[in-house]
Amino acid sequence: MSTSLPPLVAVPADVRDFQNYRWHASPDTYLKALARVAGVVPVIVPAMTGEFDVAAILDRVDGVLTTGSASNVHPERYGMEPSPSYEPFDIDRDDLTDRLIAESLDRGLPLLAICRGHQELNVAFGGTLATEIQEFEGRMDHRAITHEDQRERYATRHAVTIAEGGLLAGIVGPGPIRVNSLHRQAIDRLGDGLRVEASAPDGTVEAVSVADARAFALGVQWHPEFWAESDAPSAAIFEAFGAACRAHRDRRG
Repeated sequence: MSTSLPPLVAVPADVRDFQNYRWHASPDTYLKALARVAGVVPVIVPAMTGEFDVAAILDRVDGVLTTGSASNVHPERYGMEPSPSYEPFDIDRDDLTDRLIAESLDRGLPLLAICRGHQELNVAFGGTLATEIQEFEGRMDHRAITHEDQRERYATRHAVTIAEGGLLAGIVGPGPIRVNSLHRQAIDRLGDGLRVEASAPDGTVEAVSVADARAFALGVQWHPEFWAESDAPSAAIFEAFGAACRAHRDRRG
């Protein structure tokens, strides 16, 4: 394979029912950030693990990006009872991302996990999630504001402290940096084998890395994809991920 070809990055699809069709889709903000800033070609993978072998996808790609979504990881995956406070769910995506995360790490494929993806990464390592964290004493309200302009909804809201000497510090510097962290669920118990890379002022875990990963493996609770073309820390995250994907492409030849 020629190293002049851009790397391919697998992006798990969300399942949506619309106009009497079932769609497998991904928000274009992630796809554009991958193409324009990371310099890779995103490949949307349908959430149909019963129809194909995920290994056939991972044999052909140079990285995996798990996106944010309106849906949440089903609580049974981390030992909690489902209730309306945890909804909505997308169990087909859960099945797909569980496989993509586990197998990409096993293969040493670069992994960037954003928002829901960050939470999926924690669950994959045996961690748990807490919901409606804005109702917890001493916690901030991390939810998106109601506004018709997406730029206002995704504006940076608060700073995060960057862990010294970690993967993220090597990408964005010592910090702090301001982020657009929009969520009502968050990491509760940290998964075994994950390392905290950034925290909000209220203690919310905002970024993690995989301690013994063979390649780039970072999860962030905020949305660097939205401002990747104009915000330096957001761009740096996608550029670092893209560089890791190109390195993987070059190694496999």
